[in-house]
Amino acid sequence: MLDNLPRGTIFIEDLEIGMSRYVRKTVTDQDIEMFAAVSTDHNPVHLDDDYARDTMFGGRIAHGMLTAGLISAVIGEQLPGHGTIYMGQSLKFLAPVRPDDTVVATVTVTDIDMSKRRVRMECVCTVEGKKVLAGEATVLAPSRKLD
Repeated sequence: MLDNLPRGTIFIEDLEIGMSRYVRKTVTDQDIEMFAAVSTDHNPVHLDDDYARDTMFGGRIAHGMLTAGLISAVIGEQLPGHGTIYMGQSLKFLAPVRPDDTVVATVTVTDIDMSKRRVRMECVCTVEGKKVLAGEATVLAPSRKLD
């Protein structure tokens, strides 16, 4: 299940500090299996119940980058949206995401450099209101003006 705001483009000329968008997604076993296939990360902590039960997590967890990918979805689809180019991303993983957890990935504009079309954004993912990931992204935002 994917719940989010309308997709499209918000041009840099229309961005404001504090503007925020989000996506909500329940992470399924199929999501984890597909991410493992695409990324080639078959770590058993993600895929093997018996193995994962004996780890510090006490059970299977989703790939951290699967969770981080939801931030990319917000940036590429909503804020600023289509035409945005990633320049950098910092991530801090704070807690595991488990199968059937619903993750809310929220991106908030914190700084705008109009002359360079650069936008800095706070990025947070939560599960049941608890932060599981925090970071910051810098992107090149689309503009109405031609370069």
